Parts: sequence; structure tokens; C-alpha cells
Amino acid sequence: MTNPLRADSATVAQGSRIFVAMNCDGCHGDGATGWVGPSLVDGRWRHGGSDGEVYQSVFYGRPRGMPAYGGIMGQDMIWSVIAYLRAQPVPADVPTESWVGRKDYSAQ
Repeated sequence: MTNPLRADSATVAQGSRIFVAMNCDGCHGDGATGWVGPSLVDGRWRHGGSDGEVYQSVFYGRPRGMPAYGGIMGQDMIWSVIAYLRAQPVPADVPTESWVGRKDYSAQ
């Protein structure tokens, strides 16, 4: 899947408004740099970082925290948020540089 929307300034601005309105920043932080939920701009992805994979994560949700938004957000809304994420700069200091001590839940 590829984003059918142009990543122009209007689409990115719309994605930013949706990101805040849907309270995505409540978990993923301002600018999607990470907080309770992981950063969405540091290039590190648990479930794949392609546009299609991010779309699937938003639409269907993910275990242990990410709710499904497919029944709430229309396709264009999700694609706008993805355009917004792609427009964000990678932070100079990535808070997820070290995973030392992280419990591996994948076997459960």
C-alpha cells in the first residue's frame, strides 16, 4: 500500500490537526517523538515502517496499547496522519537508542 495523498503542506497540516484531535500526541508525544507510546519519527518500527504497515497499525491497532482507529478515522484521515509523520524531522537525540533491560514480550 502506498499513500494516495500528496505530501504537500495542506495534507501535512491536516494530518497534524488529526494527530492532535485524535489524541495521538497523548501517547506518542508532541511531534510524534515518543512518550508513553513509541516515537513515530525515529525510523525504528516494531510492526514495520512502510506507509502500508503504518496504515495497518493505525487501522487495526496493535496489542498492548495501540487502539484500532479503522472504525473511527476514514482512509484519507489515516493517510493524512502518515503524511504528517513523514514530514517530521528525526530528532537529534533519539530516546529509544538503548533497549537494555527491556523485557521481551513477544514470546507471550
